[in-house]
Amino acid sequence: MTNASHDNSESTDLLLEVGSLARLAHTAEAVAATTKKLEKAALLGDYFKALSDADLTRAARYFAGHQFALNDSRTTNVGGSIISDALAQATGFSMEDLLPRYVRLGDAGEAAYELVLDAGRNYQPPTITLAETESLITRLSETRGTKNKTGLLTTLLRQATPLEAKYLVKLLVSDLRIGLKEGLVEDAIARAFSQPLAAISHANMLLGDIGETAVRARANDLEDISMRLFHPLKFMLATPAADLADITRTMPDEFFVEDKFDGIRAQAHVSGERVAIYSRTMDEITHRFPELTGPLRDLPVDAIIDGEIVPALGDVILPFSELQKRLGRKTVSQDLLAEVPVILVAYDLLYANGRVLINEPLDARRRMLEDLIVKDETLKLSKATRFQEAAALDEEFAAARARGNEGLMIKSPASHYKPGRRGREWLKLKRAIATLDVVVTAVEVGHGKRRNLLSDYTFAVRRSEDDGELLNIGKAYSGLTDAELAEMTEWFKAHTLQQFAHGRVRIVEPTIVIEVTCDRIQESKRHKSGYAMRFPRILRLRVDKNAAEIDTLATVRKLAAKV
Repeated sequence: MTNASHDNSESTDLLLEVGSLARLAHTAEAVAATTKKLEKAALLGDYFKALSDADLTRAARYFAGHQFALNDSRTTNVGGSIISDALAQATGFSMEDLLPRYVRLGDAGEAAYELVLDAGRNYQPPTITLAETESLITRLSETRGTKNKTGLLTTLLRQATPLEAKYLVKLLVSDLRIGLKEGLVEDAIARAFSQPLAAISHANMLLGDIGETAVRARANDLEDISMRLFHPLKFMLATPAADLADITRTMPDEFFVEDKFDGIRAQAHVSGERVAIYSRTMDEITHRFPELTGPLRDLPVDAIIDGEIVPALGDVILPFSELQKRLGRKTVSQDLLAEVPVILVAYDLLYANGRVLINEPLDARRRMLEDLIVKDETLKLSKATRFQEAAALDEEFAAARARGNEGLMIKSPASHYKPGRRGREWLKLKRAIATLDVVVTAVEVGHGKRRNLLSDYTFAVRRSEDDGELLNIGKAYSGLTDAELAEMTEWFKAHTLQQFAHGRVRIVEPTIVIEVTCDRIQESKRHKSGYAMRFPRILRLRVDKNAAEIDTLATVRKLAAKV
């Protein structure tokens, strides 16, 4: 639902100050109103051309879904409870008024629009600038305490028009929901300032700041940009292989085969004495794995390494459940370090000794990585074996499983590293049982010994890669330990959107990703997705993934078709 035309209290697009939040909001509404990517890019490009450099920097970041540049580690730490409290205080509505609207609309920004509109204030013309928006985001990142953050947000919401409030909230949850991904923002910048899209994408990757990239594009200053370490690059992703025949069709005459490790994807940045490790969700996780920093710091050159953190005792890979004991913790005790030792298995090299390597073929990157990684107990090199026949992978798959790993990775030696893209140059062969990555949308109190825990999870898939609408597909009761359920119960209580039956049933923020499996998937009218999972079971929490990375309805249909 968009509100491009029904807010009569605000001026038309042409009358709005170009550096205002309202002008950004009107542009976003127009972008949301079309499904055509070229039209989206054209609308965005026209808007970008009218902005000053400072506002162009801000707007490009905001449309890409970033509050700060990617190379800036600050966060606002503003969750749903702070936004809800601020909206209630700003509008005079109670939480009982607010929560049903959120559930009905399914979007915090839309709920903010409706609440501010229904508050019936005598609105002044839109007044909030992009500079004031940036100031609020910065102050929220510097402010400690829920009450203080709520106060800051309440103050600005009290002066906001409905459309300003809608997009202020959307910016704070980093999800505009207007059918726009960062790649399309890059395309808009390229079109607006007559630059090659490849040059824009490359500059954005090196700089870690799409705002600075936009300003440089306008100034025709995209040459001689050096790599800035310590902002995570997007990870190249693999495509699931349907079967061995699929591998034969896709791979060249000779290909690399590695074990697929059951850990968390990690990207290590090293320069001098500084080391940072980033997860697949682009979060820094260095503090959780202090034993990895020493071996990385000992590398002879500056580098960016792609790999997997796995729990291991010597050469024995431990179950992923052991690693989960260390995930999500702010501090890791010495006892836990000793109980759950980890290693970093390096399998790709993206940057070394001043050179960006992503456009080098994998076999060249691999040779450089082999020269860089010396034998170490904690930092290890993956074993990459060359195969020429996919038929031989049956035995190799069984061996990988016997070593405690998930399956196999199959890679073309000629493949370049393509950040953020999923291609067929890398394939993954996982467990034979079908699994889905889903996001939890609702929780319920359990029974028996779990009567005090929120242990029953309802979960959803995305409608498509481009449409983030969540469609429930199942409900699972088993798979997590009591300790995991206890920890998650506290999280869900703090991130509840609406509750029923005296708190026994809760609609929660769709943030927690889990991996589930089942006996089969079949068509069903019970869930909005049109499918249901038979005997679903939770395999594990996926703290390394966010809701934008869960499986889609297309994957569900494929799995159902195999039955």
